[in-house]
Amino acid sequence: MSHAFHLIHGTTLPSDFSRPVVAIGNFDGLHRGHHAVLDAARALGDELGRPAAILTFEPHPRSFFKPDAPLFRLTPEAVKAKLLAQFGLDAMIVLPFDATMAATSAEHFIGEILFKQLNVAGVVVGHDFHFGKGRGGTPQSIAEACLKDGRAARIIEPLMEKDAPVSSSAVRAALAEGDMPRANALLGYRYLFTSEVRHGEKIGRTLGYPTANLRLPENSVLKQGIYAVRVAVGTNVYNGVASYGRRPTFDNGAPLFEVFLFDFSGDLYGQTLTVECVAWQRGEIKFDGIDPLIAQMDKDAAEASRILSEGESPNAPSLLPL
Repeated sequence: MSHAFHLIHGTTLPSDFSRPVVAIGNFDGLHRGHHAVLDAARALGDELGRPAAILTFEPHPRSFFKPDAPLFRLTPEAVKAKLLAQFGLDAMIVLPFDATMAATSAEHFIGEILFKQLNVAGVVVGHDFHFGKGRGGTPQSIAEACLKDGRAARIIEPLMEKDAPVSSSAVRAALAEGDMPRANALLGYRYLFTSEVRHGEKIGRTLGYPTANLRLPENSVLKQGIYAVRVAVGTNVYNGVASYGRRPTFDNGAPLFEVFLFDFSGDLYGQTLTVECVAWQRGEIKFDGIDPLIAQMDKDAAEASRILSEGESPNAPSLLPL
């Protein structure tokens, strides 16, 4: 069933979006393991003639339970919604994860939220989905409740690769190592993020490399260094080279992701860019002066251009412009 994509906060559904099939989970990263769950939700929706959605929570439950150690989000809410629309789902239903939700029993979540408020036609969950107070709910308990109430249910087994499940933590580990081929292969698409361009020190201009300065979350796990990137500016996509780090030659300040776009001229301040990380090239270096820095930047730009022209990550398609 084809619909315009809906981003829904809470359990009040639009009039043209009734009795959905929902896949429940956090789905951080929307990696290949998640794709199996999404595919099953779409297939079940088609089978029942109902729209397919994911049902997720904001903030991430870990941020609620461990506010001092929030998880680095691979796909914040806005990015997740855009990806889901590309992946062919009809909606993302977002429920607040707060003290009330944390105290909600599994039985109440199923009977009141899923069945009464959302009136789901079917539910799809991964094999390890636990929910409700004390994580008392299991995939089996949802499936049994659905069966008893005349609703469909599917439990999806994990996607294994090299004897380990494809997981969000595996993607984060690959990003932390600068292993973009591995991270992108796990995701099934090239890792990307969005950020607003902010004013910097404008040092790049004096070096012949005017950059767009982007700030990543403080708990970003992305390895610092030089990246070959593709960047969406509106509906246009540009190749480029980026430096993520503290600029040791100049100020060792707060980490910035500084992007130089090839073949672009114009003012980007205040715009939100989507950056796709194709390859990590090298770590940060402190240079003894400007000339060796510029020489290295020339090499980095040439290397990024070569990487991007050869189309790295053949198993991970680009989703730009998102």
